[in-house]
Parts: sequence; C-alpha cells; structure tokens
Amino acid sequence: MGKVIAIANQKGGVGKTTTAINLSAGLAILEYKTLLIDADPQANATSGVGFDPKNIKTSIYECIIDEVKAKDIILKTETPGLDLLPAHIDLVGAEIEMINLPNREMMMRKVIDTIKDDYDFVIIDCSPSLGLITINSLTAANSVIIPVQCQYFALEGLGKLLNTIRIVQDRLNNQLDIEGILLTMFDPRTRLSKQVVQDVRLHFEQIVFETIIHNNTRLGEAPSYGQPIMMYDINSSGSSNYINLAREILQRNDLTKISNKDKTIEI
Repeated sequence: MGKVIAIANQKGGVGKTTTAINLSAGLAILEYKTLLIDADPQANATSGVGFDPKNIKTSIYECIIDEVKAKDIILKTETPGLDLLPAHIDLVGAEIEMINLPNREMMMRKVIDTIKDDYDFVIIDCSPSLGLITINSLTAANSVIIPVQCQYFALEGLGKLLNTIRIVQDRLNNQLDIEGILLTMFDPRTRLSKQVVQDVRLHFEQIVFETIIHNNTRLGEAPSYGQPIMMYDINSSGSSNYINLAREILQRNDLTKISNKDKTIEI
C-alpha cells in the first residue's frame, strides 16, 4: 500500500509545486514507484513533467465528478517509475459542483483508494488555498509536507494552515500526520534566510526537515522544459537537495538503511 503525501500551503510562491514534482522524481529515481497527482487547477505539476494541460482531455476532475477510473487516465512521464494523474483548468469548477454532494470531503480519497496499492508513494500537489479540493487532498493523505520559504513573512498564514490540518485530523482523517516543514528558497548569502531557518527550527523543532532547498537557477528553469530537475540537470544543487529530501523521507518512514553520515550530500 502506497503512502499518500500532500504538499500543501495556502500561500503561493513557496515552492509547493516545485517540491511536488521534484520529490516525486527523486523517489522514482531511488526506485520507489511514485504517482504524482496534480490537484491544482493551474496544472503546473502537469506541465512541469512534460504534458501540455491544453491537450489533457480527462483529468482528476473527471475522476472526482464523473467517477472516471483513475487507472484509465494515468500518464507515464519520461522519468522512469514516475506516473502522473493530471489536472486541467476545469478543476476550478469542481469545488462548486461538490458542494451539495454527500461526503464531499471524501471524493478524492475514493479516487486514490483505487490506485494507491499500485505505488510506493502518491504525492499530491495541492492548490494554494484552503478550499474544498485541498481539504479533499488532506483527507486522502497519510501525511502532509508544508513548504516554507526562507523569506520575510515566512510564517505568515502557517498558523491558519496548521489549524486546518488539526480540524481535518479531528473530523475527517485522524491518521493524518505532519511529515515535515520544508524550508525552501534558501540563500546562504543573506542574513534573512539564516534567521528564518533559525526561527522555524526554534518554533517547530523536530518536524522541520534537515534538508533545505537552496535558491537555484537550474531549478527555476527545469519546469519550462517540462522536466524534473534530476532530468534537466542532475549535477545541480537543486537536484542534490531534492534527492536528499527523498532520502530523508525514506529514512523517516524506515524504508532505507542509509546512515546519518550518508543522509545528505554536501553542496
């Protein structure tokens, strides 16, 4: 049975989709069969692994609303071991259409339950909101990763997200854990980045990942070529960062015997 991990933060521009794409690819490269689910109407995760959302005729939207079988529309990416359940802009309307449905918060769980046994990991790229689709994603997930950028106002809105997670845990999914807080967009040259790391580690201690995602030009370029960073530039610091994150998640879940010494790659 695959572990389902949601990548969530209602604040945009924190590296959420970048993390969903590259963590998925990192796990696949480490030989864990992985499914990336694009649950964001912007469909950036879909384009980020090489598919034009304009050419997507059937997506996660049809699975939720029309009960199309997810197995029938999953796409294979160019990264070995990585599949995609795509999105397109129609997902915007799903929240309105779901409002009057019974068990509306459980619709995505029903979809994922039919396919998760085929994978080691299922990664959900949530939309930058705390709307019904994100609630569905958290209800379907075993855990959640929260990207936090190493910039001013980094902790803004984090309390609201954590409160939403608590509500989901209490009312909809008592199995939901926080996989970890991931620090992104780190610039080692600035005092601000270092201060944000210190503040987040002080406030949240053990739930903060050891791995930090650095600012990296190649990481920003990769989506425009429809490739995860490992396929675009395996030697970049962004690639090393996300391979490290994948290894850390495997270690946290007792799925690898990597020693602490070998857990991270020095950049």
